[in-house]
Amino acid sequence: MIMITGSLVALVTPMREDGSIDHEALDRLVERQVLAGTAAIVSVGTTGESSTLSVEEHTDVIRRTIDVVAGRVPVIAGTGANNTDEAIHLTESAAAAGADGALLVTPYYNKPPQEGLYRHFKKVAEAVDIPQYLYNVPGRTACDMLPSTVERLAEVPNIVGLKEAKGDLDRVRDLVALGLTDFALYSGDDATARASMLAGFHGDISVTANVAPEQMARMCKAAIAGDDEEAATIDADLAGLHRALFAEPNPIPVKWALAEMGLMPGGIRLPLVPLDEWHHEDVRAALRAAGLLD
Repeated sequence: MIMITGSLVALVTPMREDGSIDHEALDRLVERQVLAGTAAIVSVGTTGESSTLSVEEHTDVIRRTIDVVAGRVPVIAGTGANNTDEAIHLTESAAAAGADGALLVTPYYNKPPQEGLYRHFKKVAEAVDIPQYLYNVPGRTACDMLPSTVERLAEVPNIVGLKEAKGDLDRVRDLVALGLTDFALYSGDDATARASMLAGFHGDISVTANVAPEQMARMCKAAIAGDDEEAATIDADLAGLHRALFAEPNPIPVKWALAEMGLMPGGIRLPLVPLDEWHHEDVRAALRAAGLLD
């Protein structure tokens, strides 16, 4: 698989007010991303509410996304779990649906040690012949995969990259310093994505790209090219969004923002709930600052 660079969107799963999946809205969101220059679509990850979808729904959303994309950009399926056999099953399902790759979050809640992380990801990779990306997000999982473990896992042939969402530029520099060959490094934190790419990361798996795909694509392209001035100019208009879209746990704010923009209904599944009114004007202001709302 050719290394993907640029802005990769962590796409929401649009839902109606009753929580049912809105497939027509999904089609529109996918098409919008492709036309805006998004480099790849990550389907049913954290932002896609993977934790509240059934296995059947999970696979269905991935398959429908692949169908709409029709080969124009890669589709990477979220297939992580804190049960290794479940992660294998989800990854097999994604491969059967035609996904170009799989994104696997570190096992959450059970807090495995580094050796457990190594064996977990290695077992999934050996079980399913599809390009696989590691995903480290300790703020959600209570589990931090260290660069030394990433370095070991990069030797597994079909483990091809990492989404690092710690939001720590020291961690970014440590990962770049590993000098891994043909191994993609992606930011998973929009607020530090520009700095991460200027430091050597290959792209950003972005929440902000859901609402501002064209701007994120241009910002990432400039940062990867080392054009700090251009990247900073674009990112300045997006800085408010990077903050406001995490005013409450993701994807609560970004789903509200997309509904406010008229791009989908406002549905979300319990135990998540719609964005508290306290934050509405902050998100609106961030959308206006980015030129996305009148």
